[in-house]
Amino acid sequence: MAFADRIRQAWNAFRTIQSPMEVDYGGTAGGGISYASSSPSRVQYRYTNDRSIVTSIYNRISIDVASAMFRHVKLDDQGRYKEDKITNLNVCLTLEPNLDQCPRAFRQDIVMTMFDKGCAALVPVDTTVDPNTNERIDIYTLRVGEIKQWYPQHVKVSVYNEAKGQRQEIILEKRFVAIVENPLYTVMNAPNSTLQRLIRKLNLLDAVDEQFGSGKLDIIIQLPYAIKSEARKEQAEKRREDIEFQLRGSRYGIAYTDGTEKITQLNRPAENNLIKSIELLTTWLYGQLGITEEVMNGTADEKTMINYFNRTIEPILDAIAEAMQRAFVGHQGTANGEKIDYFTNPFKLVPMSELADIVDKMTRSEVLSTNEIRGFLGIKPSSDPAAESLRNPNMPQLDPAQQVHFNLQPAAGS
Repeated sequence: MAFADRIRQAWNAFRTIQSPMEVDYGGTAGGGISYASSSPSRVQYRYTNDRSIVTSIYNRISIDVASAMFRHVKLDDQGRYKEDKITNLNVCLTLEPNLDQCPRAFRQDIVMTMFDKGCAALVPVDTTVDPNTNERIDIYTLRVGEIKQWYPQHVKVSVYNEAKGQRQEIILEKRFVAIVENPLYTVMNAPNSTLQRLIRKLNLLDAVDEQFGSGKLDIIIQLPYAIKSEARKEQAEKRREDIEFQLRGSRYGIAYTDGTEKITQLNRPAENNLIKSIELLTTWLYGQLGITEEVMNGTADEKTMINYFNRTIEPILDAIAEAMQRAFVGHQGTANGEKIDYFTNPFKLVPMSELADIVDKMTRSEVLSTNEIRGFLGIKPSSDPAAESLRNPNMPQLDPAQQVHFNLQPAAGS
């Protein structure tokens, strides 16, 4: 599209039009916004999630999901990958989705928002036409938003506005927003799900730990007389203050009492079921999410990782790809053979001891060419023309003039 046509048909979701006198470097009153080393566009997690080990589970899965590349591709007549589409949407998916994020950070932002909120909204901020009045031609920038309110045909989304440097709530039609719902919602986000129960138990454990570390002794002093009259109460209060004064003024926290007085301490660590319940819920959660402790600490073997990718990572990748397919490609693009697809490195989980055998089988069976194998391994392509062809290197390649043709027609009279 010509530059003049793009400017004439451009549309921005925020519709921010400022006079020259109002332009500044962002923030409030031109002073900017201080977020330390964190970007203001970064998703803000719920307080209960941010305080617990649950965030580490979110981060592990989101990193693995972000390792896959999403691309806007063209399919052949058989529905197979043919080539990449040269579109601005593909630029968003592979190079620069917005001013603040690279594609990997954008993909990780999708997963973290989806896990924390239950669903994520991929908002096309800058497009060539107004999606409220006409079909969109192409998408120039994408942002991850949080859905604040649902309507029959629209959603209210909280999205970071890079022009103002802060999040802003806007209402958009559902058909133009890629709404990605968490496929693990019943395990992670449902009110009484395993993850939410684990979060509540962890918060209780934190509260107990804070109580133990608060510095209070929580002791009961049993005096050798009944405290019923006001005089006895005043005497007991004076005795309590005297013991507090001794403990506070003592170097080692030692106080003396009368031989007839009895001291009972309350808040020493006692046996409770919190630790056992947390361990049980963590085991349940790992099993329902399809992950193990070995996956979390990086010591899982190949079979465990393949099971983890098939049960946990692929459903999330499919959910993201299908949401973008519905909103960004649509019925017309799908009918024309366009697709939002994701690609992973098939040799990432293969040990080096088995890689040579797999490469030999792939080339010998003429599934992959030599240069395609070299590309997976991170080696530059070979200049040999034979490296671009599908051929079995173990078989002699005859010149067409030297090939022997056999006549298999039956002889006359046989």
